Amino acid sequence: MIKPIYLDYNGTTPHAPEVIEAMRPFLETEFGNPSSSHWYGIAAKIALQTARGQVAAALNCAAEEIIFTSGGTESDNHAIQGTCFALRAEGNHIITSQVEHPAVLEVCRWLEANGFETTYLPVDEYGLVDPEDVKGAVRPETILISIMQANNEVGTIQPIEEISRLARERGIVMHTDAAQAVGKIPTDVKALGVDLLCVAGHKLYAPKGVGALYVRSGLEMAKFMHGAGQEKGKRAGTENVLEIVGLGKACEIAARDLASNMAHMKEMRDRLCLGLQARLGEKIRVNGHPEKRLPNTLSVSFRELEANRILEEIGLDVAASAGAACHADHVEISHVLRAMNAPLEWAKGTLRFTTGRVTTKDEIDRAVLVIADAAESLTAQA
Repeated sequence: MIKPIYLDYNGTTPHAPEVIEAMRPFLETEFGNPSSSHWYGIAAKIALQTARGQVAAALNCAAEEIIFTSGGTESDNHAIQGTCFALRAEGNHIITSQVEHPAVLEVCRWLEANGFETTYLPVDEYGLVDPEDVKGAVRPETILISIMQANNEVGTIQPIEEISRLARERGIVMHTDAAQAVGKIPTDVKALGVDLLCVAGHKLYAPKGVGALYVRSGLEMAKFMHGAGQEKGKRAGTENVLEIVGLGKACEIAARDLASNMAHMKEMRDRLCLGLQARLGEKIRVNGHPEKRLPNTLSVSFRELEANRILEEIGLDVAASAGAACHADHVEISHVLRAMNAPLEWAKGTLRFTTGRVTTKDEIDRAVLVIADAAESLTAQA
């Protein structure tokens, strides 16, 4: 059986061959605990130091500013909760946007049940946050601003540098969820001006279940995991050496090949977009900012069609994800499309196609045929 063409790289990525090779010794022979003082712990400890340096180099920060976590969700939780509880005496107000990942939105909602307040900023039709709205939302008790670097659904890249400057001028901690950004666009924490930045391993060809959190040196943070003193006492628990090694290598590759990977993913994304537009014309529309968008991300709406029906038609040939779920009595539109005020006749037929490093022209051309045929067939049946 021929596997479907994979166009869901924002969902997860395969392991890069170099990542697998880097991990292999820690799967087969190097099993030591990095906290052990004897011979068996040496290789594991060195591996952690190496990986921390690789992640730091990709983000342009000091190795000491990296904390390893179980993934992007934990990193976001640690960043937001850790900041809010550490600064509770100074204020209780958080600013975020309506299009954040649930790993941010759900934490804010939980904090609201624990004495904090959140302002959820609107976005424009492209999914962009207006820095002026951020400025207008700031209160004397504001202690944290959390805006994602790039949106996972439509790919819109937020003006993080401008928002960070505003936060810095007012002494507010700035956090960004960069799970979708690392390896696709520059993620230099100094250029971005952020205090906290989150990384998810499985979005950049490393394993699932591992991530990292950049914490600017000197920033006060409450502990997230209590126990022994791993990760400078901020995140207790024996480190996941095998996967941390994979994350380190993946970050090294992401930094090394960023320019070429950006160019390739964009070429494949644009080839897909142009191919679909040539076949379907005004029956489709692209979501997200036309320019300030991840180079690999194409969110497309098919007018008056249902996303799940399209996925059913193409499922054996193309792997993608939906922006809406249609049921017998209602349509569930993603919170991102709702925030962008996407009209229902378009939003209900939204699919996300995301290209990767190894996506080929032949795959894209085949995908265009499959997707366009399915859309035309379903339109004729309607």
